[in-house]
Amino acid sequence: MLQFSFFKTFMIWAVCILGVLMAVPNGFYNRVEQSNDAKAILASGVPTTPELTAQAEQWPLWMPSAIVNLGLDLRGGAHLLAEVQVEDVYAERIASYWPEVKTALRAEREVIGTIRRNFDNDTELRVRISKPEAMAHAVTTVSTLARPVQTLSGAGATDIDVSFEGADVVIRLSEAERLATDQRTMAQSLEVIRRRVDEAGTREPTIQRQGDRRILIQVPGIGSAEELKELIGKTAKLTFHPVLGRTADVDARITSRQILLPDAEQQELYYILEKQATITGDHLVDAQPSFDQNNRPAISFRLNPTGGRIFGEYTASNIGQAFAIVLDAEVLSAPTIQSHIPGGSGIITGQFDVEGTTKLAIQLRAGALPAKVVYLEERTIGPELGQDSIDAGALACIVAFITVLVFMMLTYGLFGVFANVALIINVGLIFGLLSMIGATLTLPGIAGIVLTIGMAVDANVLVFERIREELKGGKNPVRAIELGYERAFSAIIDANITTLIAAVILFVMGSGPVRGFAITLGIGIITSVFTAIWVTRILISIYMGRRRPKEIEV
Repeated sequence: MLQFSFFKTFMIWAVCILGVLMAVPNGFYNRVEQSNDAKAILASGVPTTPELTAQAEQWPLWMPSAIVNLGLDLRGGAHLLAEVQVEDVYAERIASYWPEVKTALRAEREVIGTIRRNFDNDTELRVRISKPEAMAHAVTTVSTLARPVQTLSGAGATDIDVSFEGADVVIRLSEAERLATDQRTMAQSLEVIRRRVDEAGTREPTIQRQGDRRILIQVPGIGSAEELKELIGKTAKLTFHPVLGRTADVDARITSRQILLPDAEQQELYYILEKQATITGDHLVDAQPSFDQNNRPAISFRLNPTGGRIFGEYTASNIGQAFAIVLDAEVLSAPTIQSHIPGGSGIITGQFDVEGTTKLAIQLRAGALPAKVVYLEERTIGPELGQDSIDAGALACIVAFITVLVFMMLTYGLFGVFANVALIINVGLIFGLLSMIGATLTLPGIAGIVLTIGMAVDANVLVFERIREELKGGKNPVRAIELGYERAFSAIIDANITTLIAAVILFVMGSGPVRGFAITLGIGIITSVFTAIWVTRILISIYMGRRRPKEIEV
């Protein structure tokens, strides 16, 4: 039927107007972006300045302000491919078993004799016993420390494999525990990197796992790959250790319960510290850039209740003793405890500048990376290259758009004009939806829009060709139009559903640019079907209702 109820007519035009209205801010991209950034800064509690207020008022409050985010290839920015050194975590996990193993074996001293930690490496822990004939008993004792692996893939497996070689009990991580450790390490690394990048205020970063141990990091709008590496590169492992002594000898003898770490400012100075940290970064709740009593840049920190209690008890019982603050195996400072420090807050001093304290505070708040990351690939994409990509993409869109408009008008006359109006609305709806969902537009995404422009008129072509056939069969214009839409409907739906399925598969299985293409293609399919079936039809309905032609040319 060509007759539309008032409600259906209202809903069709409301969707079109809302979609186009949401797309309007993209036509004033720089102005809207500056206004949004200024409003976000003001909302964070920063003191108001005339410049910020002027930027915030560049775009009226009553207008939509959501815009399409530009991807790395359009905006410029930094690209990194990092590999997480999960072997570091294996070494830490193996070392953490020694206290439990030592306690368990010492309880069986009468049977197995004395024990001592033998030479070991990052993949195994070796314990030598003085009575090798009791080796089976020692292996059984250590095996009782094994715990189930807490993953579905490791169901029924334990975290350690215990065996013996000569007079040594050998403890290794099981294969199931290695896989579980890999999963935990990668998940934690992704989350920490994401938090560090997000806290820096960057727009729409792409942070994805690639393969078993690699992470892809793409951040539009950042100055360079070096700047991005400075932001996320440090492990930022913060610990607090009692100081046992100072030395200039890098080969100073230390026990198994001690560690020798360099001073961050004086590389020829080394600190002998207790190996077991009193407080770790896990107790950290907040870190903010600040200034010390001499007005030098520093970092103030706050601990959680558990860390605050430990910190308070330690400072109360160790007044006059030095306490080292260690970041990534370097001693930032080793102040002497002057008095009891309750509340779990303090300040970290060192050779910092204001920018350095800001970045370090971000890293500490985001948490420590569980393992070191190595950068396999790094690229900086300049904004000029991004602008060239935008210009090339815009030119492709314009050429495709004009070509399709001319073809439809020459082929189908007035009905082609109706299809062109629907096509213009369709492009507006695409950008409106992309803005509403906060999608990131990449160069492949522009390719998806260009493809959508070509596909958008397919439905109209099917309908108009059906109308032509009905007119040749002797149907009157109104009936021919009705039958044209009815009989072309199933073909339109089938064709677009198959393409939409392909777009969904690309989105689910792909990553990065592939997903950008899939998003614009999927949205374009939905909007093109809507405009072809409803918008074009309502335009034809208005024309037929007002002119009531006896004959029509399609």
